[in-house]
Amino acid sequence: MLRQIFVNLPIKDMARSQAFFKALGLKFNPRFTNEQGASLEIAENIYAMLLVEPFFQGFTKLPLCDARKATEVLIALSCDSREEVEDMVRKAVAAGGTTPNEPKDYGFMYQHGFADLDGHQWEVFYMNMDAAPAQM
Repeated sequence: MLRQIFVNLPIKDMARSQAFFKALGLKFNPRFTNEQGASLEIAENIYAMLLVEPFFQGFTKLPLCDARKATEVLIALSCDSREEVEDMVRKAVAAGGTTPNEPKDYGFMYQHGFADLDGHQWEVFYMNMDAAPAQM
């Protein structure tokens, strides 16, 4: 069985969050999107569920983390080229996101990232597997 992954993220404002990710060229599955939650389609079998904070809180007894003040998770998303990495970061900043870190070039891997409107950090990267160092 091919599994799916759903990363659940608490958000403050559904309309703003959807507009942000649409500005990155991403789409939502309308079948699983309403005023409480939105199914962001990242890739085949990979989704982020954007859940407004009160609804998200119904799934956990633990307090929610303010992602602008503490790191809860780093979401890594692969790209097909360095240009795609920079294009996605550019779109994120234009849509109101920020860049918490400078880009990093490891030779075989290029990495940059952005924080979305709720402070969740998205690390976007391109990796040339043919140039990756051998395991030590």
